[in-house]
Amino acid sequence: MMVGLSLGRAFRQIGSLTAFSRVLGFVRDIVFATFLGAGAAADAFLVALKLPNMFRRLSAEGAMTNAFLPNYAAIREAFGQAAALKLAAEAQIFLILGLSVLVIIAEIFMADLILLLAPGFKNTPARLAAAVDLARVTMPYLPLISIVALWAAIANAHDHFKAGAAAPIIANICFIAGAVMIPFVASHLDALRAIPIAIALLVAGFAQLIFLYRVLSRFHAIPTVIWPRLSDAGRKMWRNFVPAAAGAGGMQLNLLIDLILASLLPVGAISWLYYADRIAQLPLGVIGIALGTALLPKLSASEAAGQPAEVRNSLSEAIGFAGFFVIPAVTGLVLCSLPIINGLFVYGAFTFSDAKMAALALVAYGCGLPGFVMVKILQTAFYATDQPAMVLKVSLITVAINVAGSLSLMPILGHVGLALATSVSGTMAAAIMLYLLVRQRRLSASFLPACGKTILASSVMGVAIIFLQFGLERFVMLPAAISLTFIVAGGGAVYAVTACVMGAVPAGLLHQSNDRNT
Repeated sequence: MMVGLSLGRAFRQIGSLTAFSRVLGFVRDIVFATFLGAGAAADAFLVALKLPNMFRRLSAEGAMTNAFLPNYAAIREAFGQAAALKLAAEAQIFLILGLSVLVIIAEIFMADLILLLAPGFKNTPARLAAAVDLARVTMPYLPLISIVALWAAIANAHDHFKAGAAAPIIANICFIAGAVMIPFVASHLDALRAIPIAIALLVAGFAQLIFLYRVLSRFHAIPTVIWPRLSDAGRKMWRNFVPAAAGAGGMQLNLLIDLILASLLPVGAISWLYYADRIAQLPLGVIGIALGTALLPKLSASEAAGQPAEVRNSLSEAIGFAGFFVIPAVTGLVLCSLPIINGLFVYGAFTFSDAKMAALALVAYGCGLPGFVMVKILQTAFYATDQPAMVLKVSLITVAINVAGSLSLMPILGHVGLALATSVSGTMAAAIMLYLLVRQRRLSASFLPACGKTILASSVMGVAIIFLQFGLERFVMLPAAISLTFIVAGGGAVYAVTACVMGAVPAGLLHQSNDRNT
């Protein structure tokens, strides 16, 4: 059996790089907000970007990775690396061919696709035309980033987690460079002035490919280019891919519903939801996605080796890690929503009025953060134990909940209702997955005492944040960004000290292990 990195060490590697990437993402979004604001140009680009991002999560980062990695781990465990790389080569060639055809079809019917994504754009022709043009530029990003995701999954299976976590850093650097170019080459283009960012997206795809090629070549794990064919292992992988894609499609359908409905709201609603979601994505990425990324190869290897107790222990350990970070994150997002948005994005074209609208959405997204994080962790257990259909069933249920919630709440709460419905659906998905895993005896309740201590420590932090906000607003006049820094630093320090005193810090986060591959 392959003895890899401990979950704690893998999480520290992925989480630290993911955190750096998300910080760069904030810089990207600040530049984005400065030059595009929350008007027609921003709405057009965000809709255009939605299309390749949606298909990317369906084909690669979601379904493909979840279907591929458990099979890759099982073949590698049983037959060695060469046999596993044959499966990777099969997956690669079908990704290239299938997604290339998809890009061609999308380019031909792009106007219809944009109207499907944002029917409200029909009433603003300039915004519609810009979205169509931008989407035609960004769509070829899909096959590039899909191969990047496949190669990152191979690196993760070999315990080279840093490579996949570092790739988004390259993308964010390219994105920032494109945004900075707007005033020099596209300021006169009105709704189409996001074109430098669209071009930068394609550059980012090639740059990530080059980076991962160099990483994989170091341990001879680059899939070869072969004629399309299906082995028995390949057939099993694609059989798992179908329900995995449909399950990932449920999550994407939720986002699509929000986009369609937001396009019917006043101009700016799409952008308000975007900036709020970007803030919520920081803890989701650093905690949920990082843990899920570290957990999937570990659970897959344990399942392949016939060690159900290891699956149960690893899953409980991951939930404990998540609770330690996500509970204070929720506390901070809810209590500091306006200072966060104001301190990060109120520059240039993005106004304080925009900040207040985005802050309301952030509170709604923040309430759903525990559910979002839990879903990222728990779904890995179903993929690792060959149950992708279960994720599909849960996704369909949550889509129905989101649709009903969105249609009910949007007339009352506007864009905030859409964010709240999304949070409710994510929370329900997590609750259903928890119930199923407990019933399957794949999850124990060993993480509950630590989570109780974390809630108490987060409550103390919340009180400290309230006092800090009151003191800074009442007695000290500081710029919004500096005030936010003091609040985050002060609240974080109080939480860290309180958690240590209460013994709430998970042991796996502190212990250094002698991890190795054998």
